[in-house]
Amino acid sequence: MSPRKPHKSTAPEFSESDNQSANSTNIVYGLNSVLEAVRAGRRSIDSITILEGARPDRIKELIELARQRRIPVHRVPRLNLDRNLGDAKHQGVMARIAAARYAAADDLLDLLEQKIGTLDPPFALGLDGIEDPRNMGSILRTAECAGVHGVFVPERRATGLTDVVAKVAAGALEYVQVARVTNLVRLIEQLKERNIWVVGAAGDAKQLHTEWDWNQPSAIMLGNEGQGLHRLVRETCDTLVRIPLVGHLQSLNVSVAAGVIMYEARRQRGETRAVLREDEE
Repeated sequence: MSPRKPHKSTAPEFSESDNQSANSTNIVYGLNSVLEAVRAGRRSIDSITILEGARPDRIKELIELARQRRIPVHRVPRLNLDRNLGDAKHQGVMARIAAARYAAADDLLDLLEQKIGTLDPPFALGLDGIEDPRNMGSILRTAECAGVHGVFVPERRATGLTDVVAKVAAGALEYVQVARVTNLVRLIEQLKERNIWVVGAAGDAKQLHTEWDWNQPSAIMLGNEGQGLHRLVRETCDTLVRIPLVGHLQSLNVSVAAGVIMYEARRQRGETRAVLREDEE
């Protein structure tokens, strides 16, 4: 392929008074405790959940800090909070602490760009609304094994780096950089601006995943377990690829599909490196 032309273009919480968690070290509840956790910035907060109808004057500072730190805020009925926290005095506020710290998206994009022209060109992954933490953990584990340089996930309508994700990932979070972005379509445009090809996985694509040249700087976009890629994400990708299926079912589990595509990319890159080594000898 020719080089790209420049592109124009449910939750953990802190306790209010004694800072104890509710059955999980990843949940913090109580307004003051959550507020202090956000202020301190020592732990990466995945999301904040606030009771519907909470008085605006009580939560104004928390909402503003969450906006500044780009922490997703969800409004839920009391039943949802009680289900997570039981009899704890949550005061209508809880926060989920991420099992690992997120990378800065801009820093990860810069890292990818720096790999262009090297023997290990950029290889990234974008996850469009993966909701099952077990799928997320499995994908991250495979990404680490396949040598993926970075993973991007949306801030909303997707699972974060929960304790379940960390457990299934089996240590991968210590090595794989995961960044959250507000808008995946904007992310794709930023990847293109850095001369990285964006390849979406779609069951109805005309091109097989083995037909794409993965030796190029590439980012794979994988969609939600049920709906696949969102329309705008799909339309913004440079190309779409599919995995051939010969059975009666019409799709693979997203974590399995991710593994198939990532290891095809790794296979192609391994063969190219072998040829280069032979030429040098």
